[in-house]
Amino acid sequence: MSSFFDYIDFSQRSLYLSAASIIFNPTFWNIAARQEYHHKVITRLFGGNSLYGCYGLAATIFSLGILRDFLYTTALENQPTSPLLTKQYPQLTSIAAIALLGAGNTLVLSSMWALGVTGTYLGDYFGILMDEIVTGFPFNVTGSPMYWGSCLSFLGTALWYGRPAGIALTGLVYVAYRVALEFEDPFTAGIYAERDAKEKKKGKKAQ
Repeated sequence: MSSFFDYIDFSQRSLYLSAASIIFNPTFWNIAARQEYHHKVITRLFGGNSLYGCYGLAATIFSLGILRDFLYTTALENQPTSPLLTKQYPQLTSIAAIALLGAGNTLVLSSMWALGVTGTYLGDYFGILMDEIVTGFPFNVTGSPMYWGSCLSFLGTALWYGRPAGIALTGLVYVAYRVALEFEDPFTAGIYAERDAKEKKKGKKAQ
């Protein structure tokens, strides 16, 4: 009986390029954002304009995301299909893939709509803070809709192609985002806590 890993071709270079991109992207934007927060590295590159700096980082992250998706699709095309997904249960697999892609894209796009460009692309590290925490959809479903929506889309794509390698890479996406959140969530919370403390201090002085 064939195992899951029998349908993953580990000799394919494209598999490792995809994995490297998946790991690199959140690592890059976390390092870049912290360098901006502590040293204003990106703002300086944009002539001292933090808003333009944020837009520059946003364009970079978006472009890296397109490259990551291209490498992922290329990796899947070079991998064997699973008979379980493509022959035994093709209709069920297709329905699941479409549902996952629909749910994933809904979470990602609605999150971007709710947060805007600066809210989506780490504007708080540039000092561009939101007035209040967004609590409506999709943030009433999950605290990190961009990340988990992306995971659902990766999994949906893997099922659509019928490639177990895609499922394995989706697992890597999940781990990469989970690790990223371990750094991002407390750091971002600290930024807003510092803002709130300063505003409270100003309020006391004004009294």
